[in-house]
Amino acid sequence: MKYTPQQIGAFIRRTRKNLGVTQKALALTSGTGLRFIIELERGKPTCQLGKVLTILQTLGITIDLEAPTAGRRTTQKADRHEA
Repeated sequence: MKYTPQQIGAFIRRTRKNLGVTQKALALTSGTGLRFIIELERGKPTCQLGKVLTILQTLGITIDLEAPTAGRRTTQKADRHEA
């Protein structure tokens, strides 16, 4: 499934609120800034991935990555150098 930054931000916001955590508390606990939390929850597409992963971990949100199956594989430059 493909998610937009806005959908991810909304999910993070819902989870944070369900846990009873304020934006400020989340920022302090995760070592990020309040502005970052606000922008992330608004769906800013250029948020730093490392910080997003930290927020997800802080809230206990897990993500699963799945490689495409052989039939759906896309050609990438790195693939051409594989033995």
